[in-house]
Amino acid sequence: MSAAAWPALANDPVPSATSPLTASRSNPSAVLSEEDLIDGCLQGRQLAQKQLYERYAARMMAVCLRYAQTTFEAEDVLQEGFVTVFRTLAGFRRECPLEFWIRRIMVNAALRQHRRNAPLVAVSDGDYPETLASDEFTFSNYAYSELLAVVQELAPRYRLVFNLYAIEGYTHREIGEMLDISEGTSKSQYSRARVVLQNKLARLQPPNK
Repeated sequence: MSAAAWPALANDPVPSATSPLTASRSNPSAVLSEEDLIDGCLQGRQLAQKQLYERYAARMMAVCLRYAQTTFEAEDVLQEGFVTVFRTLAGFRRECPLEFWIRRIMVNAALRQHRRNAPLVAVSDGDYPETLASDEFTFSNYAYSELLAVVQELAPRYRLVFNLYAIEGYTHREIGEMLDISEGTSKSQYSRARVVLQNKLARLQPPNK
């Protein structure tokens, strides 16, 4: 399963406009290009720093929510991530989009939080069913909120592996190195995460039916 199979999660839609993360916006006439934004932040300009946060915070919050079990935990990850962004921005080589670089920082911040707060306890094979809900199962009928809810219900290790492989695009070898597990274990845990997600979603009534 690739990110394309989970379009709502892969796109990480911006949270509701009522979110405090989307409360204030700079004057549109003063919106900076990505290059000017980076240069301004490196020069210590507050307008550039403010715009960088406002431009990416909501989308990065959506990323953090996929790794956290609660909004409170996601906000902690977001704050830690942006501290790292501003501290290490001088090392950004501009070889990829700024958003991609920031996203990787948020993912790493989420991994650090899990290591600190929730030891990745092994899960027995009997904890999850072996059979997929249906070979014809489709995820496109489900809203972002429904997909996010079932992902957050996964055991921490399974949630990490699922996010890193299906959404972020890491290989199982890379995931194994990141989580200190074998490549085979990563594959197995991803497969089991996929099973439980499909079975949970199959019990929901799709919104368009």
